[in-house]
Amino acid sequence: MNNFWSKLKRPIFALAPMADVTDAAFREIIAEKGKPDVMWTEFVSADGLARAPEEGRKKLLKDLIFSEAERPIVAQFFTSTPENMRKAAALARELGFDGVDINMGCPAKVINRQDAGACLIKNPELAVEIIRAAKAGAGELPVSVKTRIGYNKVELETWIPPLLKEGLAALTIHARTAKEMSKVPARWEFVKRAVEIRNELGSNTLILGNGDVKDLSEARQRVEETGCDGVMIGRGIFGNPWLFAARLNLDVRERLTTLAKHCQLFEKHFAGSKSFAVMKKHFKAYVSGFDRASELRGKLMETSSAEEVSEIIEKFLANLSSELD
Repeated sequence: MNNFWSKLKRPIFALAPMADVTDAAFREIIAEKGKPDVMWTEFVSADGLARAPEEGRKKLLKDLIFSEAERPIVAQFFTSTPENMRKAAALARELGFDGVDINMGCPAKVINRQDAGACLIKNPELAVEIIRAAKAGAGELPVSVKTRIGYNKVELETWIPPLLKEGLAALTIHARTAKEMSKVPARWEFVKRAVEIRNELGSNTLILGNGDVKDLSEARQRVEETGCDGVMIGRGIFGNPWLFAARLNLDVRERLTTLAKHCQLFEKHFAGSKSFAVMKKHFKAYVSGFDRASELRGKLMETSSAEEVSEIIEKFLANLSSELD
């Protein structure tokens, strides 16, 4: 098996998959500014890839765009239908991905209504079938799973062993139940327990923890506390593509020129398939902590194109330069 996981130095620091956030445009910026050890795509519907008419399938395939700079890059899919997972995993192999990940942790109602995502925690037998289907489709590619510590309650003792027995390359555990979503602090003691279960079973599956980690310093602390092989970081990446490079005290010019480039890449990849409004969730994160940031952010929120964003940023930076002269 062509298992890139076995070649990674530990602890492993990974970028979490987040819908309408970690798209190809943002990942390209992150790969340039501070590349993590592993990157994930946004999750993609395996059912949609298998069943959608050509136009819908083309739109879904946009979520599977990636650049060579992002490697190793893992394609993440969700479904409750093993055959569709097999087809999605085979597609990932054809597209040149380095691995396949199965989402078994998303708590969103729209996903759970499809008996997918975190709903699979309630059906370990089906979860195992989906893993086996993914392996059949993925061929040489390593298969991993991202999940939670339980659905309505902590269920590690019954939920984790069946997954580990399938010989996954890696298992990422978000340290909350599906019911808790992100409303309570992550409970990393259960990541530690998952590591213990893995060791008791004699499994070689890597365990990554996820939840509430803001930076690499905290990630290293979590590794020390739990014995996990790595940490996946999500929300800490907002407005901070330098996170995995641990760069601090970035100047305003670099932050804003990076935002402008991010917008340009978004249009390059998604013009006509995604609304530019998707970019606006990034504005607050990039544009904060400096004089007149609120005023600039207000202007940017009125934009509808990368060109408008660039013009406003150029004018702001020109005024900033004249004030510093």
